[in-house]
Amino acid sequence: MQKIIAANWKMYKTRKEAADCAAALVAGLGNVLPQRRQILVFAPFTAIAETSRAFAGVAGLEVGAQNFYPAREGAFTGEISSQMLHDVGADWLLVGHSERRHILHEDLGIVADKCAFALAEGFKLMLCVGETLAEREAGELGSVLERQLSSALAALSEEQRRTLPGRFAVAYEPVWAIGTGKVAGPAEVLDAHARVRSQLEGLLGADAAHIPLLYGGSVKPENAATLIGLDNVDGLLVGGASLEAQSFLQIISAGA
Repeated sequence: MQKIIAANWKMYKTRKEAADCAAALVAGLGNVLPQRRQILVFAPFTAIAETSRAFAGVAGLEVGAQNFYPAREGAFTGEISSQMLHDVGADWLLVGHSERRHILHEDLGIVADKCAFALAEGFKLMLCVGETLAEREAGELGSVLERQLSSALAALSEEQRRTLPGRFAVAYEPVWAIGTGKVAGPAEVLDAHARVRSQLEGLLGADAAHIPLLYGGSVKPENAATLIGLDNVDGLLVGGASLEAQSFLQIISAGA
């Protein structure tokens, strides 16, 4: 399975900063990606077009949006639609990130609506799942992952479920490791990813084997090779360390 190395630029970068960073990534890769690597950047809304233009014509480089409203248009002040995101060149949509769940209070229902709508609109979809420190310490890891995964897929049609391979990825991000400098140890990552894979098998059957599982949470050049080398880790979702091109390039090539 091709490894996905994804950047989440969050609420950083002006249009020029994004264009410069994207151009530096292209130049650093020399138009040739490391073997079996797919690179994805979730850019801010205002920088998606610039990032898409910089990546144009380079195979294996794609652009995504960090959020959207599950409607093509309408009276939803302050939101952004699927049509708008198609228009600026977004290929992927990110759903269920812990900052959306815990800071902006998106519940399981809105996450499920977004998943079904994104796929219906022809996007590729990355679903984030993960537990808080309190949930982990209470022994609730399995139940949290099951709840987040099953609810997200519940609204999908049978046709959408059949077409998930190649269009859908899951990123496990323990909430306690995002932006804190703490990283889940190899045993913790292996355990969580095994649980996610098992739950996907229960939900999707044999197709679950073709769904990439990414790890996210304080990924850096120093730990990227160890993380990407773990069994059942099909990629990385990178936050702060993706904001500088050279740092992200090191992560892209780690373990390749």
